[in-house]
Amino acid sequence: MSSNSRLTRAYNNAKTIPFDDNSKFILFSDCHRGDNSFADEFANNRNIYYHALKHYYIEGFQYFELGDGDELWENLSFESIFEAHKNVYKLLKQFHLENRLHMIWGNHDMVYKDPNYVKKNLSSYFEPIDEKDKELFEGITYNEAILLKHSENNQEIFLTHGHQADWWNYTFWRWGRFLVRVLWKPLQVWGIADPTSPAKNYTELRKVERRLKKWILANNLLLTVVGHTHRPRFPEPGQIPLFNDGSCVHPRSITGIEIENGQISLIKWQIASTEDGTLKIIRILLEGPQKLKDYINS
Repeated sequence: MSSNSRLTRAYNNAKTIPFDDNSKFILFSDCHRGDNSFADEFANNRNIYYHALKHYYIEGFQYFELGDGDELWENLSFESIFEAHKNVYKLLKQFHLENRLHMIWGNHDMVYKDPNYVKKNLSSYFEPIDEKDKELFEGITYNEAILLKHSENNQEIFLTHGHQADWWNYTFWRWGRFLVRVLWKPLQVWGIADPTSPAKNYTELRKVERRLKKWILANNLLLTVVGHTHRPRFPEPGQIPLFNDGSCVHPRSITGIEIENGQISLIKWQIASTEDGTLKIIRILLEGPQKLKDYINS
């Protein structure tokens, strides 16, 4: 199956969520939450991420995770990841209880495409203090794609991980997982990157982006938001509307995409120092806000 066919299938089977100009969405991807070991790239930014997540929860945003939220290539199970970042998952649970949590699976957490796996591993967790299981993400579903559809002008926004345009990481993800566990994870401590990852291989990154753009051109310039490559993208109106929310494993920062008041923005959260030497976490607007309707192909 070609990348075009995979993307079309994801679009046709996407979960549809209506929205309007009053909706508030935050889109993150590629958190790669790990077990807090030397290979856990998320650990460096977990305080930044938690602060940002708390902000969006308080402000009433809906949370969308566009794949690779959990690093299940390097880690054998969700349990070790949960124990390492329990405060994050407890906050995500609050989004879930209020129907504000929307999850997409990527190549590094592709096991979540199996509803039985999700039910078995994510529904509850064991609390040692109380010596009993407690509810976590009871009833949660993971999707390959989500389609946001404006309730007034019918504009569509296609959300998916983007690895559909990466034949190796989609079709042979089990081989990729095996190689990461036995080869690249041990070498990572020496600074040797996995060459099959588009986030660490510029040539592969460009190929993935070209395939995504080609699909968008063949589908009436559908506004599309992906992750996977870890490279933030924010096109101007009139350009091919391929957006990328970046990742949560940038050096000392995380990036994401906000949709609010009928507008779209690319943002970054990072630690900054004030004049008196105090460190604080701040939100920086990188691109936008740009009206979503400016991307409608009339």
